[in-house]
Amino acid sequence: MKKIKILIVSISFLGIMSCGDDFLDRKPLGQSTTGDLSEGGLQAEVYGVYSKLRTQAGVSNWTKHWFQSIRSDDAMKGSTANDAAEMGTIMDNYQYSKVKAEANDNWSGHYNIIYDCNSIIKKSENFTDNGSLINKAEAQAVRGFLYFELRRDYGEIPLVLNPIISPQDVIKAKSTIAEVDAQIKADLVAAASVLPATWSGQEGRATSGMAKSYLAKLELYQGNWSQSLIYAEEVINSGIYSLNPDYDKLFFDGADNGKESVWEIQFARLGGVNYSNNYWESQGVRGAGTWDLGWGFNVPTTNLVNAYEPNDKRKAATILQEGTSDGFGNILPTGLAQPNWNKKAYTLPSRRTLEGENKNHWTNIKVLRYADVLLIAAEAALQSGNVAKATTYLNMIRTRAGLGNVSATLAAIKQERRVEFGMEGERFYDLVRWGDAVSVLGTLGYQDKHKHYPIPQSAIDQSGGVLVQNPNY
Repeated sequence: MKKIKILIVSISFLGIMSCGDDFLDRKPLGQSTTGDLSEGGLQAEVYGVYSKLRTQAGVSNWTKHWFQSIRSDDAMKGSTANDAAEMGTIMDNYQYSKVKAEANDNWSGHYNIIYDCNSIIKKSENFTDNGSLINKAEAQAVRGFLYFELRRDYGEIPLVLNPIISPQDVIKAKSTIAEVDAQIKADLVAAASVLPATWSGQEGRATSGMAKSYLAKLELYQGNWSQSLIYAEEVINSGIYSLNPDYDKLFFDGADNGKESVWEIQFARLGGVNYSNNYWESQGVRGAGTWDLGWGFNVPTTNLVNAYEPNDKRKAATILQEGTSDGFGNILPTGLAQPNWNKKAYTLPSRRTLEGENKNHWTNIKVLRYADVLLIAAEAALQSGNVAKATTYLNMIRTRAGLGNVSATLAAIKQERRVEFGMEGERFYDLVRWGDAVSVLGTLGYQDKHKHYPIPQSAIDQSGGVLVQNPNY
């Protein structure tokens, strides 16, 4: 892996930078005068939030693989044995670290953007125009999403809801999961009532469909089946979204912001400048010449390879296996560092030629797909006792994959979620919420405490004891 030189000035509680004289001398971040907020000022700040979503360490860089994917039975560290070997121990073997840089990035990266959202929400009180109300709703939607991600990774977390005016404003004790969920729901409900259903020419901005989809997901995690189904079906019945008929084309850049996309983090490579980070490059095939596509992390396990039914089109679209075709007339060599690679991180050879670059810096991250909404609806309907409706939604997914119809059961839905979202970072969280993590991952060293990652030690130290560590760490 290319050496990454990172200058860390200081990491302090919840990701705010060290509170020296410079911080105290600056105008408080949460205080604005009317003169500070010219027309369109909030929109500019909202655009800044979207920009951070694609550049913030811990939110959309290689750290996401460690937390979302490699902890499951679908993926493992990958690359060469010696490259980031300690991360294999930490994540593959559940020997979590409280001090590793990636752990700090995941925590502080989410909170740093939450602080920006808090500032926008507070400043919106100075405005009554429709545009500013929409900007506020965008900040609420993004904040709800970020707290949902933190909730999945850490469980109980501090809720910081106001702008940061002094260093003490980030020192908060943990809220219960019920309190966190209530805040996430409040943000998403408020956002859904204001946001437009679509944006013309401004893809990537939060929509009412995005907010309702995360509400459906949140209710599913809480076991509120009927409410989850209501939210999911509001999205389904909107008529805005549909499945891409070609699953194998879904993850190439030509499918960005398509009908299946509920929300994407926008990446771009313009004029030779990469407007992204290492999210995709870190997953590219680690080879030589035309196969030097990246660092080679986050690769499929044999367990995932064997999980697909015969003739499931998603297998070849998810897993690039040595000695097989990439679908464009090129055969992946044997003898590379790994036998299997993440096909969803692969790029069109023609696009690489166009860019003059092998490593992917241009494909969006599909944070939430319509397929997820359908499978949320299927699971919620089944758990509500409506097997017929669950079967309908389940088989919409299977038909696209080239498979026959089945009757909906929880086992069938679990299987479908695994292969539909292979290498997309849903598997670990699904196993945890189903109560299956110990039985599935126990032989790899997983214990019940591992459902939540330990809070970074730096955050605990700088809280002066206000923030306490997760149990058994």
